[in-house]
Amino acid sequence: MRGGTVENPTMQILGSRKMGGDATSERYRLLLSDGRHLNSFAMLATQLNEKVISGELSDYTVVQINRHITSMINNSGKGEKRVMIILDLNVLAPGSQVGQKIGQPVPYIEGGSETGAQAAKPPPMPQQQTVSNKVMYGAKVPSKTSNGPSKGLPPTPDNDMKCQPISAVCPYNSAGRIKARVTLKTPIKTWSNARGEGKLFSLNLVDESGEIRATAFNESVDKFYESLEMNKVYYFSNYSVKPANKNFSNVNHDYEITFNSSTQVSPCLNDSDVPTTQFNFIPINKIAENDPTSFVDIIGVCKNVGDVVTFTARTTNKELKKRDITLVDQSNTSVSLTLWGSQAEEFDDTNQPVIAVKAGRINEFGGGRSVSMTQASIMLVNPDIPEAHRLKGWFDNYGVTQETVNISARTGTGGVGVDGNWMSFKEVHDAQLGGGEKPDYFNCKATVLLVRSENATYRACPQGDCNKKVVDMGNDMYRCEKCQAEYPNFKYRLLLSMCLGDWTSNQWVTCFQEVAEEILGVTAQEVGTAENTDQNMYNSFFKNATFKSFIFKLRAKMEFYNDERRLKVTIVQVKPINFKEYNITLMENIKKLSDVDFTKEV
Repeated sequence: MRGGTVENPTMQILGSRKMGGDATSERYRLLLSDGRHLNSFAMLATQLNEKVISGELSDYTVVQINRHITSMINNSGKGEKRVMIILDLNVLAPGSQVGQKIGQPVPYIEGGSETGAQAAKPPPMPQQQTVSNKVMYGAKVPSKTSNGPSKGLPPTPDNDMKCQPISAVCPYNSAGRIKARVTLKTPIKTWSNARGEGKLFSLNLVDESGEIRATAFNESVDKFYESLEMNKVYYFSNYSVKPANKNFSNVNHDYEITFNSSTQVSPCLNDSDVPTTQFNFIPINKIAENDPTSFVDIIGVCKNVGDVVTFTARTTNKELKKRDITLVDQSNTSVSLTLWGSQAEEFDDTNQPVIAVKAGRINEFGGGRSVSMTQASIMLVNPDIPEAHRLKGWFDNYGVTQETVNISARTGTGGVGVDGNWMSFKEVHDAQLGGGEKPDYFNCKATVLLVRSENATYRACPQGDCNKKVVDMGNDMYRCEKCQAEYPNFKYRLLLSMCLGDWTSNQWVTCFQEVAEEILGVTAQEVGTAENTDQNMYNSFFKNATFKSFIFKLRAKMEFYNDERRLKVTIVQVKPINFKEYNITLMENIKKLSDVDFTKEV
């Protein structure tokens, strides 16, 4: 704890406590004993949290600490305190086996004697951060890879540099210097609103203890953007620290850094002890187990590449470009990865490269799951990491010829046959489905009781990929505001409101084009034409659809309308009833209630 290096110290855990933070960035503080002294200023790196949660690091457990960092922090105005950050450890004896405290340890006093009596503090060490089994951050060591000169920033000598680990950065300890590698640098983003104009860019900074997000605004953008380079290591000091905004960051840290007018950044000439991008890969077949819009790290071989597609954004009318590529891994599962902008245009699929993605966002559409790059995502092509080498060897020898399960294929949001979450309308109401932040999906067998014929159709843009409503210009031309064009024709589209009923209750629902055509049994063009030429035929389309039964896949979400909270239910997919499969489902439900197996032959 005094700045020296100890090879694999053995400690006993006498207690643990969860510190502040949400479920994704919580930290644990430990009370450690070496048999003679106690140290309550010890923290686990976040990647070891699971060992506490699972009970592996219970009280009285004896562990061997393989890697750790010590750093000086401000102890709430009581002076500086040295903190140990544990990066890796092994359990030598579980707490249940040890069962008691070893020795009679007394609290460790910084600078104290072996007996714990207060003594004069030793001269200050020239370096204040050490790494177990490594040299101090401030020490001179030969580097295999040179960080190289950095544009616009004068290099700072590496000797006598006082650094703290990223994991220790907090509002109460914002004066410390950190040494970190830039693993992500976003493009400059500008904004303009009623409060003024501005610009910003963000960085992901990584050291051996963790990662943190840093953001620069306005003058700091001009000062640092061109100077900071990806994968280079820098010293950062005199920054501001605030709680992390998880709406804009997926970095696993409670806090984030903001550059200000006093912030100093200087290149580090010795970067051998600073890790590169850290991944937490999950198999592709586990993507479906994660929530839509969550972020994951994946690695796969690029098996197929789509063309670059250009389209206009619906909200901003900006032209966007994207490309979908298919990744496959050893789980024999494939997923679609969406690339954007220049990344989509410049992607090279030569020799089917290995693609590693950090913080890709999961999207859900039509029941399929895909992954999309965002500004906060990192993509590496053929990274020099063990996972990439193993994956490429598997693919070249076996995977290239094997069939895969495509989790990005559209299945109607999880299927609509006899599988899925079967519920009656009463159960939906009792369970208050749709009341959460995300919509809920369920299956049910229901009958169409009534279809409203009013405002059932609208005139839409005739372009195949655009369904926006057109405006009648009064000169036999129709204008689409999305396409910014006028056309001599249009196409009809359906938007129906209908009441469905089952044996427990009824529910008003909404459905769109393909689903509406399936229920009515006619096309949208036929409905639109009849509305203008034959009102009796038009009304018959809706009357004939009543009292028909289907298997429905429904989406439920609570929404506000005129300050009133109401449940909005939308038909995602509809299928005719397969009575054989439906009866099997009913018998399985009866079996669960009565323990009678109707599927066995008598």
